[in-house]
Amino acid sequence: MTVVKNEKDELIPQRTVTGWRVCIDYRKLNNATRKDHFPLPFIDQMLERLARHEYNCFLERFSRYFQIPIAPEDQEKTMFTCPYGTFTYKRMPFGLCNAPANFQRCMTAIFHELIEDNMEVFMDNFSVFGSI
Repeated sequence: MTVVKNEKDELIPQRTVTGWRVCIDYRKLNNATRKDHFPLPFIDQMLERLARHEYNCFLERFSRYFQIPIAPEDQEKTMFTCPYGTFTYKRMPFGLCNAPANFQRCMTAIFHELIEDNMEVFMDNFSVFGSI
């Protein structure tokens, strides 16, 4: 953040642009993709399990999809062009139709022993709970 004086001598904070934010239209790729129907948990059932416990801790995983690598043979499908060149993603970007289901499958596989007993996972939100 920088502070700049305006014409009335007031100090105005301004955000410095530090990089590009990429937004890619994957509608054509998503239309051609076979859909993954891995089920997301029902939020009302998760909340009922959480409500039965005395202690709850909610965590959110930052940059969730960027943790999952894309197979080298599929990286060219994520290709985009900008003024600086042509690029592909090596990690799963936001906007792919199967990204939520794929991420939920990974989190369920990792935490399968804890889910429903001590933990709930909904996308990038982790809820850990317990009682004394």
